[in-house]
Amino acid sequence: MNQNLKRIEAQLHLQLSVKGGKLSVRSKEAISPKAVKSIEQLIAMTVDHALSIDEIDSVLNAPDQEELENFDAQTVKLKKKFIRPKTELQSQYMESISKKVINFGVGPAGTGKTYLAVAKAVQALESEEVARLILTRPAVEAGEKLGFLPGDLSQKVDPYLRPVYDALYEMLGFDKVEKLISRHIIEVAPLAYMRGRTLNNAFVILDEAQNTTPMQMKMFLTRIGFGTKAVVTGDITQIDLPANQSSGLSHSLNILKKIEAIGIVNFTSGDVVRHPLVQHIVEAYDEYEK
Repeated sequence: MNQNLKRIEAQLHLQLSVKGGKLSVRSKEAISPKAVKSIEQLIAMTVDHALSIDEIDSVLNAPDQEELENFDAQTVKLKKKFIRPKTELQSQYMESISKKVINFGVGPAGTGKTYLAVAKAVQALESEEVARLILTRPAVEAGEKLGFLPGDLSQKVDPYLRPVYDALYEMLGFDKVEKLISRHIIEVAPLAYMRGRTLNNAFVILDEAQNTTPMQMKMFLTRIGFGTKAVVTGDITQIDLPANQSSGLSHSLNILKKIEAIGIVNFTSGDVVRHPLVQHIVEAYDEYEK
């Protein structure tokens, strides 16, 4: 029903029509270079697959020409889809992951910290830059008691990593993810299971890192071996540790900020890419807590 064309018309204030293999663009005003660049980018993206609404929005919402080019440079091209940064900080985050061994993505929910890290991990796996993908998080209760959940520690933590699974399913497909997990190419495990290991030739993501203790964070960071990249994500405003326990994420950010090979990106409410209401909710909570 021409939904994509209607969305593009509304965003760019243009009139679009398709006849045969030709796209006509009309406007009562001068057509901006940004609009032309956006349409060219969308056409190029349709060569391999049909566009999703998210992909269209990611192109149309790029603020200006210079940032559009920066975002293009950081686009992750996977076999199933394109994943593109939507804000300047997301672009910096993806560039930092490409260049540095250890990266921290810190900020509120909805800023793409974990999703973009998984995208970079899948890209590294598909291009055979790494042999394994390891996803982990601390086994900390977030308002619910882990002890009442069925299964062993790994199975208890498994539901808490559902956002990571969802991203993997979207990027690789359900069957392939399950196959890679069964072959131990993708490993999902509680942080406690990392102790004593050296992780070589892997891409490791530590999610919900605000709930690590300083000793757990030190343990994790010192697991990094040759050919390995690590991304640590977390939101220091949502710490579920006991009141007398300091967060390993906050602790490590203060200690490691001067090390050149470690990248740190601090997202803000302006980088929230979920429903616009989420951004307002984050800002309201920030203002209240101040």
